[in-house]
Amino acid sequence: MDYLSPEVAVLLTAVGLVAGFVDAIAGGGGLLAIPALLAAGLPVQAALATNKLQGTFGSFSASLKFIRRGYVSFDEIRVPIAFTFAGGALGAILVQTLDPGFLRSLIPVLLIASALYFMFSPHISDVERHQRMSHAMFGALVGTSIGFYDGFFGPGTGSFFVVACVSLLGFTMTKATAHTKVLNFTSNIASLAFFIVGGNVVWEVGLLMALGQVIGARLGAEVVIGRGAAIVRPMLVTVCLIMTVKLALDAYAPGWGRAVLAFAH
Repeated sequence: MDYLSPEVAVLLTAVGLVAGFVDAIAGGGGLLAIPALLAAGLPVQAALATNKLQGTFGSFSASLKFIRRGYVSFDEIRVPIAFTFAGGALGAILVQTLDPGFLRSLIPVLLIASALYFMFSPHISDVERHQRMSHAMFGALVGTSIGFYDGFFGPGTGSFFVVACVSLLGFTMTKATAHTKVLNFTSNIASLAFFIVGGNVVWEVGLLMALGQVIGARLGAEVVIGRGAAIVRPMLVTVCLIMTVKLALDAYAPGWGRAVLAFAH
């Protein structure tokens, strides 16, 4: 099926750019990309898989930017990378057989908790804090669970990783965001591999959006490097709150969302 008229192609590229920019700073770009893919006519499974394709390009672009600037220490996240990859792969496998409804209901609660944490914690800054967990333990518990979540569902993965890196590893906001992009890329590439095996990726759409993602992700990474906690903290709070409202409506009041769409048409 041909999903791409010239107008839709331009729109999806623009959405990819904005999603990549937001994702590089605070995560949550999928909440822009997935509705756009669904509006373009892709089935739900294809939209999720294609979002992984374009998101992988964005997370790779941002990761590369942070790595080249020296913000990523692979000695500290080598083990978390391995566990995150395993979690992402497992999540992608299971999402094709299980109903993610329960997870959709739980995520708004987790997201609002994340938003409140960043809003009221006096310790969120670009100053190193006390490390509460070893890197190996962080990988086993956090890398596996968030990686699984990313492969299974996805929205808010970047925000969760940043919260975990700051609160458990004692990273600064800038350092946490840099390492988050590497871990996010890891779970993206792992889950994408299994979506490809399942035949759900619409390549021409995903690659088109990937073009915008690469540009937006590099711009977002540059903003993080230049402004650090001053931009990451408010962006995280804003993204978490927006995602909470969106996912809560999807989970608890799907009829409301359909009514608004019907009224708009």
